[in-house]
Amino acid sequence: MLTGNEIRQSFLDYFVKQGHTVVKSSSLVPEKDPTLLFTNAGMVQFKNIFLGVAKRPYVRAVNSQKCLRISGKHNDLEAVGRDTYHHTFFEMLGNWSFGDYYKEEAIAWAWELLTREWAVPKEKLWATVFQTDDDAERLWRKIGGLSGERVLRFGEKDNFWEMGETGPCGPCSEIHFDRGPAACDRKREKGHRCRVNGDCARFIELWNLVFIQYNRSEDGKLTELPAKHVDTGMGLERIAAVLQGVLSNYDVDLMRDLIAAVEKLVGRKYGASEEADISFRVIADHARAVSFLIADGVAPSNEGRGYVLRRLLRRAARHGRMLGLKEPFLYQAAGAVAEIMGRAYPELVSERQRISETIRGEEERFGETLEKGLVLLEEATAELKRGRKNILSGEVAFRLYDTYGFPLDLTEDILRAEGISVDQTGFEKLMEEQRSRARAGMAFATRGGMAFATQGTSAIRFVGYDRLAAESTVLAIYARGEGREEVGEGEEADL
Repeated sequence: MLTGNEIRQSFLDYFVKQGHTVVKSSSLVPEKDPTLLFTNAGMVQFKNIFLGVAKRPYVRAVNSQKCLRISGKHNDLEAVGRDTYHHTFFEMLGNWSFGDYYKEEAIAWAWELLTREWAVPKEKLWATVFQTDDDAERLWRKIGGLSGERVLRFGEKDNFWEMGETGPCGPCSEIHFDRGPAACDRKREKGHRCRVNGDCARFIELWNLVFIQYNRSEDGKLTELPAKHVDTGMGLERIAAVLQGVLSNYDVDLMRDLIAAVEKLVGRKYGASEEADISFRVIADHARAVSFLIADGVAPSNEGRGYVLRRLLRRAARHGRMLGLKEPFLYQAAGAVAEIMGRAYPELVSERQRISETIRGEEERFGETLEKGLVLLEEATAELKRGRKNILSGEVAFRLYDTYGFPLDLTEDILRAEGISVDQTGFEKLMEEQRSRARAGMAFATRGGMAFATQGTSAIRFVGYDRLAAESTVLAIYARGEGREEVGEGEEADL
């Protein structure tokens, strides 16, 4: 049986034989791309090639890209731990053609790697194509020998890829794997039918082959690109589950070895309790995510990427508490991440001390308020149950956030198991009132003993949770000990 590390390497080796250049994974922090908070797919570092504004010294590329999906439309945080296949951090295996080969080679190599190199049973594979893509359907029948009933056509929602509202785009073809009737998680529901692109866990998408052949203009019109490209993506954890014969991504060796490290810390076994298993999975997932984020230069803070990191750290800390861990522990789990994945990602090894110190420092700080916050939440929950209510007031949620450092999604996560939701409108109202008070109090801001007046009293609204660029108004400038109307190039100033 291939290990996860061996699967990653065999994927790279296979495409090197097909003339591809191995390209190092880019950082989780996208370079010079203000539209993304984190790298969420393998194509991100090649985006400018597709847009026609950059070139590389190769036309065929292959890599394993570290990805994080926790913001914007790609946000898997709530599902992590509660099922066995969602992650915040994951690896995406991919191969690319920049104006070189196209559909026939992409389909042929995908089929050969899966069925010949990795010995995936052909009878368990299905293909989907875009509703008008006759070429892709013909190639699947020719190359894979698939019957018409196992090559399915779908519309734009499932089988058409677009970079954005405008720009390069094209049809895609997905390879799905049938895990068998036992994998269905909705078999007890009356009228349910397992199917590709359905709503149960029997059929899973393994690999997406994107054929970039059009450019979409602002009026929505599609025109043929002068060069056609291929962009493919396959989750390492998912293909590892298939090749290792397990139904859960968390049972593949890359994750199971990490969970084993958590088992040692906890003194309990994974698989003994459904409730505890959720916490094991959350800790394993978040240990990977925070390790890679810190290795890529992200530090905990109250805004932007740093706030996402802090949310993950605090969510993991709370699940550690649920398993009986009251002292800092996540930094030790992060050490296991470096041991398991350090060969493929040497930054985990070179930055190991900084990763450990950063995580432990955050654990210690949050640990001082976590217990008190949990007591407050337990009391509020008990009061709701006595009154047969199921909505926590925005006031309590805000107090947890403001006094005890509980991100709103952490409060929601804790309450979800109790069937209780949060009055988000009330919470946001209190947040806005706090911002307004802060702005009013800043009418005269003091810095270094000097006071200067701001202009206007607009409330501050933080928008950096899922983007890095936005337009705003400068309310005040402070430089050289005084308020200023302007500053020149090279001067240091506070805005």
